[in-house]
Amino acid sequence: GTATFLLGGSICSRACAFCQVNKGRPAEVNKLESIKVANAVKVLNLKYVVLTSVARDDLTDHGAVLFTSTIDEIRKLDPKIKIEVLTPDFWGGGKNREEREILQRERLKKILHKNPVCFNHNLETVERLQKEVRRGANYFNSINLLKKSKEIAPNIQTKSGIMVGLGENLNEIKNTILDLKKVSCDQITIGQYLRPSLKHLPVRKYWHPDEFELIKNFSEKVGFKKVSCGPLIRSSYHAG
Repeated sequence: GTATFLLGGSICSRACAFCQVNKGRPAEVNKLESIKVANAVKVLNLKYVVLTSVARDDLTDHGAVLFTSTIDEIRKLDPKIKIEVLTPDFWGGGKNREEREILQRERLKKILHKNPVCFNHNLETVERLQKEVRRGANYFNSINLLKKSKEIAPNIQTKSGIMVGLGENLNEIKNTILDLKKVSCDQITIGQYLRPSLKHLPVRKYWHPDEFELIKNFSEKVGFKKVSCGPLIRSSYHAG
């Protein structure tokens, strides 16, 4: 009864070093995509849907409309279906940081006004490794996106996730968890990074299940409402 859909095509405008999605110049937006996704939701008889997307820095709204239009089409068919969104950072455009902050907030507002049950945006890794792992993204821009989400819609659950095994240490993981808690993030997912191909970043460490248990206990202790933590955990694990 739960499934995740990738919106915006199969080509991402960014080139993150951990991700297997194709990189390059994205294709034109498929105007029928939202309708096709809604029909798939109906055929599969889904009760909980996660909508995510490739980064679309080529679009004026950085792809916010991909989420809003798909939410609208799903609700036309069944307004009771619960929808979670897992978005890019919506960062970019504008002449300076102040303008980019305003644009990011406007894009975020459009989605939150559709009232999803959960807003998810992944940090992916600790602060020190951001540049190497998330090319084109920024740790504090992502933290601020989650912070803005709570400011705009405090009733909507927020969620984030990281991978381990990229070279981080336990203290860095704990600091990341605390940074998320400081912006009132409700849920967290923590899983083992697995290398998609030899072109991607190598695995620096396979964390032991006992270490995942330690991280889980720390996350629960600092107050997360839901903690999914283990080697095979991914962003949409038991999302519903």
